[in-house]
Amino acid sequence: MTAAAASARALAEIRPSKRQLAWQEMEFYGFIHFGMNTMTDREWGEGHDDPAGFDPGDLDADQWVSALKSAGMTGVILTCKHHDGFGLWPSDATDYTVAASPWRGGRGDVVAEVADAARRHGLRFGIYLSPWDRTEASYGSGTAYDDFYVAQLTELLTRYGPVFSVWLDGANGEGPNGKRQLYDWERYYAVVRELQPDAVISVCGPDVRWCGNEAGDTRPDEWSVVPRSLQDAERIASRSQQADDGAFSRLVRSDERDLGSRAALAGHEDDLVWYPAEVNTSIRPGWFHHPAEDTEVRSADELFQIYLRAVGGNSSFLLNVPPARDGRLRDADVAALEGLGQLIEDFRARRIEATVTVSSGTPGDVATAWPGTARTPWQPNGTDPRPAVTLAFARPHLLEAVVLGEDITQGQRIEHVVVQGRRGGEWTTLAEANAVGHQRILTFPRTEADAVMVTVTEARETPVVARVAAIGAGS
Repeated sequence: MTAAAASARALAEIRPSKRQLAWQEMEFYGFIHFGMNTMTDREWGEGHDDPAGFDPGDLDADQWVSALKSAGMTGVILTCKHHDGFGLWPSDATDYTVAASPWRGGRGDVVAEVADAARRHGLRFGIYLSPWDRTEASYGSGTAYDDFYVAQLTELLTRYGPVFSVWLDGANGEGPNGKRQLYDWERYYAVVRELQPDAVISVCGPDVRWCGNEAGDTRPDEWSVVPRSLQDAERIASRSQQADDGAFSRLVRSDERDLGSRAALAGHEDDLVWYPAEVNTSIRPGWFHHPAEDTEVRSADELFQIYLRAVGGNSSFLLNVPPARDGRLRDADVAALEGLGQLIEDFRARRIEATVTVSSGTPGDVATAWPGTARTPWQPNGTDPRPAVTLAFARPHLLEAVVLGEDITQGQRIEHVVVQGRRGGEWTTLAEANAVGHQRILTFPRTEADAVMVTVTEARETPVVARVAAIGAGS
């Protein structure tokens, strides 16, 4: 075996964990930023706001969750505590929680209401617990604060049922004592692993990687196999938001556009991890609700384009939708979510039935699996020089996209793929890409064709394909 072949095999042998596989299949889920900041019209509260100000008289978690579900989401992550330190559950570790507020007579628990609503509507539940706390006096003291944070983390992971994600923010500012805390990330991770072993630890964690911006932007090619150094939580923190302003939410950096090509990984073959990406952004300019932004809600069409790039770019999509001060989502947000769900359903409904042939091996059910994953993926013969799948239609169709996916239980193997369409007996190239991974949606100008052919021109190992679908043009 040549050195190049051995290097490629090393990349292909990195595999996801069971928790990462389950998370990747969720594809699209929601973020709910809600708390004291909602009441004070802030993004980053300074802490110690009077708990009497938290009284969302019309809070309706079922409205929140049903709106997310209408968009096609599969889960919801709640900001149980943001940087200001105000807890949305009655924590035993601090008095600065909903228990000190007039809401529900001091007996309310927003975390419980959202977790219960998620279960009722068939969505999975996740938690956001900011490591930065601008109220807690022990912040910046080292172990004493870590004890406090672990106590709150333990409450959230033991009181509210199964958790699919623990979302750890990288923000690290001063506490009320003017000090910064050196977070004991490994201790936090160990608590999650012990109490919720099926939960992924996201962003400042080892399971799910931040895409690098909060604008909904995606890389041209997103790789799941990357250098282990990208898991460095302190590195992520240094690149996260540093100030309370709206600029960061639309900032896109041009660096680090290639994290996982064979060239980018040269020299790292002995220290690689499976660390897939999550694309997170907000339906509004801010993460919390601000009345002044009620006319700036992203449209369903714009959200759908982000969805196609994220879910269709080997990433998951985390979309924030903030409730207002009264505890309800505004009509514009609800309408945008419903419209997005309709666009996603319409896109899926336009899959064209086809007769499938392959260059070698047996096709399995790759042509009928999407949306979903093939029970029997296609793996060409190891000697096949140009593995290809052809979908032939009963008649010519106007096409606008092709959906591809690898069986990532076998790693991420494809390094270049070409999609061609046949018209009048001649083949023309419609799209091409490098990374595929869990799912790649390749869009192109509307083209009439009676067949499409997907050819893998470069791979790290023999590819294992889980889905191939052709999508007809919409109205």
